[in-house]
Amino acid sequence: MDSDELAYVATRAREVHDFWHVLFKLPTNLIGESALKMLEFQQIHLPMCFLSVVGGTIRLKPAKRDLLLRTYLPWAMKAGSSCDDLMCIYYEKHFHEDLNEVRNKWGIIPAPSVHETNTMR
Repeated sequence: MDSDELAYVATRAREVHDFWHVLFKLPTNLIGESALKMLEFQQIHLPMCFLSVVGGTIRLKPAKRDLLLRTYLPWAMKAGSSCDDLMCIYYEKHFHEDLNEVRNKWGIIPAPSVHETNTMR
């Protein structure tokens, strides 16, 4: 991959990042960002995504780290590898569609909510 292609992929990843928060029902806190970065790694295989997860995990308190490692990262790996290739979608053409229908069409598995993770133990 030449540098122009890599630059395009990195730029596109930044452009779709906020759409992915909505599609996957992820909060914008450190756990949500780390989970999304792992999902991005599953989708685009850029090392910077994985390194962000490592850096974010170190900053978490033990209980939150445990929640990330046991719940959100396994979910992100599954969700990121089982959905469509999300880098190639022209999202703006789908704004008029129902969000749940879009999720189903693209094979998106929304993140577990904090309430769901508390009842899973």
